[in-house]
Amino acid sequence: MVDFKIVIPARHASTRLPGKPLLDIAGRPMIYHVCERGLEAGASEVVLATDDERIAEAVAGLPVTAVMTGTNHCSGTERIKEATDIMGWPDETIVVNLQGDEPFIPPDLKRRLARLLAKQDVAEVATLATPIVDRAEIFNPNAVKVVLDRDGHALYFSRAPIPWHRASFNSADANLPPNFPWLRHIGVYAYSVGFLRRYVSWPPSELEAVESLEQLRILWMGERILVMSVDSAPEAGVDTEEDLHRVRARFTEAGS
Repeated sequence: MVDFKIVIPARHASTRLPGKPLLDIAGRPMIYHVCERGLEAGASEVVLATDDERIAEAVAGLPVTAVMTGTNHCSGTERIKEATDIMGWPDETIVVNLQGDEPFIPPDLKRRLARLLAKQDVAEVATLATPIVDRAEIFNPNAVKVVLDRDGHALYFSRAPIPWHRASFNSADANLPPNFPWLRHIGVYAYSVGFLRRYVSWPPSELEAVESLEQLRILWMGERILVMSVDSAPEAGVDTEEDLHRVRARFTEAGS
């Protein structure tokens, strides 16, 4: 049994959906449902890291520790790091992130990711990927692709089609070439607290700025990211008004 923590970063000032963590889903704020998913994963502690008292109050009654973090963080990773400082966790502690707008990440994935990180000593970061079966997804810049080395460590992440299949991608063939596992990145991470403390001291990298992908800072600095491939991606969370309607419908179906 691997000991790990879950930290859920949740800010109030979402650009597309202001106050997103407090939006109602099936009679509860969205953040309440996300915290319930975190509690189901078997972590020794679940911490909500937020910048708004209303979000903290929304999970009252759940066995979750709510900590107040700064309002000027550039990413959820920075907010998670501040939460680990507030909690006083040592460097070797394993933390799994669970975004505050992801009510559908299966509990088992979080446990497996923490276990994967704990079983080795090469990488201090682990994440998820899933096979791409649709050629259109390869060319979708909103679908982040990842290429791995032989040991399952990330070589590169990109919004572009990687690797580029020279013989096929220049043709009009609508199918994916056979016999290669193209992978889409799923943005769930496990890290050590020591890694988080190093990460926030690094300046953003050129690659990160070009691709708008935070994880490229890690590769730029020469550190490893271990990638676990899973059969299918969890259902997407809430980023837009359309996503909110979809998630509400799913909860309604589940309760009927």
